[in-house]
Amino acid sequence: VQLQASGGGLVQAGGSLRLSCAASGRAVSNFDMAWFRQGPGKEREFVAAISRTDGITYSKDSGKGRFTIARDNAKNTVYLQMNSLKPEDTAVYYCAAGPSVAVKASDYDYWGQGTLVTVSS
Repeated sequence: VQLQASGGGLVQAGGSLRLSCAASGRAVSNFDMAWFRQGPGKEREFVAAISRTDGITYSKDSGKGRFTIARDNAKNTVYLQMNSLKPEDTAVYYCAAGPSVAVKASDYDYWGQGTLVTVSS
């Protein structure tokens, strides 16, 4: 599967963005999907994931209540809605596909190219 992330940009603190991850080659319904991010000088970290079987979502504590992951199998796309953004959310955001929900990047087999989110104070 090929993943194409989009939707990043520059936003002021408190604003919102919706990231999209469009898949091609295979259906996203075949995978557990996740978003990760990598800030300047930081390691890649888990943001959120959604199960392929029951749609249950999992979020990093720092994003709970602000970030929502969702999937639209008909559009073969996964989304990350981000609200109340903070400067510390600035990072390149990556979507990933894998065989199970996990918080470790190494557990995902397929990655999008990343989309940059910059939150100004």
